[in-house]
Amino acid sequence: MSTAFKDHFSSQAPDYARFRPDYPGELFAWLAEIAPSRGTAWDCGTGSGQAALGLAPHFERVIATDPSARQLAHARPHPGIEYRRAPAEVSLLDTASADLITVAQAIHWFDLARFYAEARRVLKPGGIIAAWTYTLLDVEAGIDELVSDYYRNVVGPYWPPERRMVDDRYRSLPFPFEAVAAPAFEIRTKWSLDDLLGYLGTWSATQAYAKAKGSDPLVEFSRRLAPLWPDPVQQKTLRWPLHLRVGRT
Repeated sequence: MSTAFKDHFSSQAPDYARFRPDYPGELFAWLAEIAPSRGTAWDCGTGSGQAALGLAPHFERVIATDPSARQLAHARPHPGIEYRRAPAEVSLLDTASADLITVAQAIHWFDLARFYAEARRVLKPGGIIAAWTYTLLDVEAGIDELVSDYYRNVVGPYWPPERRMVDDRYRSLPFPFEAVAAPAFEIRTKWSLDDLLGYLGTWSATQAYAKAKGSDPLVEFSRRLAPLWPDPVQQKTLRWPLHLRVGRT
């Protein structure tokens, strides 16, 4: 995997901060329980800080890093979080300083060999590393099929190759740590139609399609979706199952 930073998200950083869903609080409570202590957590590839905010109530200190200055500029501030611009592979954190490392929906972009070496350096003995991803959302019959068609057939050719790890739910992700079995977690939220369209607009494949074709693929998608969501301000429940790889040093 290339060591160069592949920036697929800075151009839509404000929408990323607004429309990406938050992770369940139960996930962070569980991670804090299995960490050796609750001193320092490093959220790597933090983007606009969704996972860092989830960690903040459970750890004395959260260091959240991302190589994108634009993403960090839109991160939500919190007194317990220190945002830093840094790549995953060169964190500049102290050796044996972190109880927990989290990577939310980002590890597939990393140079894995270099990142894992850095993670081993930064983690305390017995420290925990957790990486997770989510794939397609579930809303209701009809809408789910349209979203799947949009994902696979409309913008499908424009996904970067690293996305294949997400599609197989990180089962093919090399993960050289002592495995820790994780409970089932899911994201659950209520969104309007505009929220859903905003979220789909943050997809790197949506942006790549628009750049290549000179048109917004969500215009046609919105037209197809309208009969199934006639009141655009009506909120529907959306859920994304999380797929975790958790390990201990």
